[in-house]
Amino acid sequence: MNDLTPMMQQYLEIKSKYPESLLLYRMGDFYELFMEDAITASRVLDIALTSRDRQAENPVPMCGVPYHAADGYISRLVSAGYKIAVCDQVEDPKQREQKKGLVRREVTRVLTPGLIVDSQNLTSNQPNYLAAVSDPGRAKQIGLAFLDISTAEFRATELDSPENLVEELIKINPREILLPEEYDSEWVKSVKSQIDPSFTYVDEVNFDGRRSLERLTSHFKVHSLEGFGIGGMDSAIQAAGAVLAYVHENLFGSCEHVKTIIPYSRSEFMVLDEATVRNLEIFYSAGFQGRKGSLIGVIDLTRTAMGGRKLQQWLRYPLLNLGQIERRQGAIAELMTRGSLRETLLELLAGINDIERLNARNSTGVSSPRDLIGLKKSLQALPAMGQLVSTSESALLSEIASRWDNLEDLANHLQAALCDPPPATLSNGGAINAGFHPELERLIRLSRDAKGWMAEYEALQRRETGIPSLKVRYNRVFGYYIEISRSNLSSAPPHYNRKQTLVNAERFTTDELKEFEIQVLEADEKRLELEEQLFVDLRRTVSREGERVQNMAEILGDLDCLSSLAELAAKYDYCKPEVDLNDSIDIRDGRHPVIERFLPHGSFVPNDLHLDQESQQVLIVTGPNMAGKSTILRQAALIVLLAQIGSFVPASEARLGIVDRIFTRVGASDDLARGRSTFMVEMQETANILHQATPQSLIILDEIGRGTSTFDGMSIAWAVAEFLHDFGGKGIKTLFATHYHELTELARHLPRVKNFNVAIREWKQEILFFHKLTPGSSSRSYGIQVARLAGLPIEITERAKQILGQLEGGEPAAGGPGFNAKTSNSSKGDVDPGVQLSLFQKAPDWVQNRILELDPDNMTPFSALEMLHSLKEEILKNSLPQRPRQRRGKL
Repeated sequence: MNDLTPMMQQYLEIKSKYPESLLLYRMGDFYELFMEDAITASRVLDIALTSRDRQAENPVPMCGVPYHAADGYISRLVSAGYKIAVCDQVEDPKQREQKKGLVRREVTRVLTPGLIVDSQNLTSNQPNYLAAVSDPGRAKQIGLAFLDISTAEFRATELDSPENLVEELIKINPREILLPEEYDSEWVKSVKSQIDPSFTYVDEVNFDGRRSLERLTSHFKVHSLEGFGIGGMDSAIQAAGAVLAYVHENLFGSCEHVKTIIPYSRSEFMVLDEATVRNLEIFYSAGFQGRKGSLIGVIDLTRTAMGGRKLQQWLRYPLLNLGQIERRQGAIAELMTRGSLRETLLELLAGINDIERLNARNSTGVSSPRDLIGLKKSLQALPAMGQLVSTSESALLSEIASRWDNLEDLANHLQAALCDPPPATLSNGGAINAGFHPELERLIRLSRDAKGWMAEYEALQRRETGIPSLKVRYNRVFGYYIEISRSNLSSAPPHYNRKQTLVNAERFTTDELKEFEIQVLEADEKRLELEEQLFVDLRRTVSREGERVQNMAEILGDLDCLSSLAELAAKYDYCKPEVDLNDSIDIRDGRHPVIERFLPHGSFVPNDLHLDQESQQVLIVTGPNMAGKSTILRQAALIVLLAQIGSFVPASEARLGIVDRIFTRVGASDDLARGRSTFMVEMQETANILHQATPQSLIILDEIGRGTSTFDGMSIAWAVAEFLHDFGGKGIKTLFATHYHELTELARHLPRVKNFNVAIREWKQEILFFHKLTPGSSSRSYGIQVARLAGLPIEITERAKQILGQLEGGEPAAGGPGFNAKTSNSSKGDVDPGVQLSLFQKAPDWVQNRILELDPDNMTPFSALEMLHSLKEEILKNSLPQRPRQRRGKL
């Protein structure tokens, strides 16, 4: 260390305290990185890597980024998974020059994926959660707490199993998860295989129950946590305490805007597991590889970032409380019928900035003048909105009106203090209005009057010297000066002091000019210092009102959601569903909310659907591919989901009993990363459904059993359908789409199983899809026609007809011994390509008649064996030629 410069000694001393972070070390107008940090940053940011002391034997690698643009670079480093320690100058360099020695520097914040507050690394309508998980080995319950520092949303819950914990983490999708040291590595691998957060291991003392309780009560300035409803949730308190400890440690206490913690229980909301969220494409469309084509992509008409995040939260946590559902419905109904109110509210909401995150940026001390101007403009719209909301009659909107706060005092204070438009940064001044502070006004006047004083002084000097071309000017290098051309130098007065010689002129200064320069430069410096102090005071003022701002951000998010859902209902003809506590689902003219938006207006075919637990509980839906089975199944689930967030639904009429969980088993896909085949994925998802479903659940099964042999798959599908029908003596509401037409036989044996099919018609060897759900089973496959529609070469489909004809005629397998395409039935052109082979071939009538004629009670064992041998010989001799051609679905 003694061989290093004082600056490098200081750098290494600070770096030693943050070994796991990239240290951004402030030097003048740059943040510099050195050694390994520089090498890493230059590669990630694609910036030049240089070195200090290039002539030295071992030069020190370094790179740097401008401090005024540092947020963007920091965002990129954090996105790449790095932890960033920001080291700033914490004293005035000019004061240090007088004392001599290095400017004092300290780390002012440590940034990780869960601690981001700058807008450049945040998606406006997405939360950014920092989560903590308590050690499940220490308690019966596992604690989970998560905080979005950018909005102050802080929630906590307890879960009874690692599986439910993983399910909840998938739902909230945190950017960073805090774990005690030496946490179960297998569990971590399980989470990593499903979501991709950053894992941070912290000292187990951060999860200590007593310290966590003290930390939370101290932060919220309360004696106990009973008032928040979290008093007895020991595991949740441990996790929440760890979150706060991490924030205080890395942001140095910058979380004053976090004013409350909200406990919740999974039992309060409909459960949507990972498979259901994926299969229903609620937030992500596999086809479009993004938000487009998803449910939220078509229903999100919100105007504000707060509303967008709130709508996501509603979709992730659909309600089970009938009263809360009805309150939302009532507000949406009023906003739908009062079109002018809705339109005006939406217009005003469109002008509201993300005041939730602006408030957080201000509380963490990183807000800019532009941030506060954005806050001011948003607050100025509140009185007009409040006046509109005050005319509402529905219970929820009336409650919003009673909680409304116009925040006019804060808006007026910001209006008086800030210049508009504001500068991007404070460094060059111009953020604070001149009239806001008397001293600032004097200093600004002095700075602005410099040009006027220079013009007057120039005119005076011209008169006194008689030099008409004399000029008084200023530049940053030489300050203020008088310039006289070389031809007029002889007229320069003796009290002019030569300052610079040019080719064609000389520059001079005077005592008056020097004195004026000192005053002006001091005024500029003092103005910048005063502006900075006034802006810091302004931040504090806004912070003191932070809770009010946060409350209004919450209210605006709710109002935006309700208004946008009302706009959705009015624009796309949604109806208000009747939600009750019955067990039935009754939908008239239901439509798929996503697919109908991608089709020409009015071309989507609506469908009716009825499910109950008395007569029509399990629907076996058959029909060819492309007929619309999957669409009908998914739209039923999405309609139920929308109803339980309080939304109107795409139907002409709907009556829906509250559903506690929606399960889906849809499609076929493998999971090679986790070593799971297509069939294994299918069976694990099915097992999850069968273990967790209740009589209040809704199950969507689309083609289970396809990933293995026909008989195995159909047997599993049959057994699953029976299990769901008989479950708990009540059964579970299930929509079961299948190509195993033999499953339609279940309707003969199980009273609450009903067969439905999606209607199609044949026309000149073509098929027409009507996309209409009708009672009864389908007896045709139409696979070859669908293959032709898909574009398979004609020789393939013609060959398929030949093979199908051979199989149905009971002839040897196509291409096997004895097969002759020229003499096969298919070559005669009489093949029905829609016929489906039966898996369960009925015995010939003569065999049944012979058996029915037997009298087992009067037969000896020997005579019974003789009869059995005789029947066997006759069957082998006669059954193959007499095998009837069975159509699909006939057993």
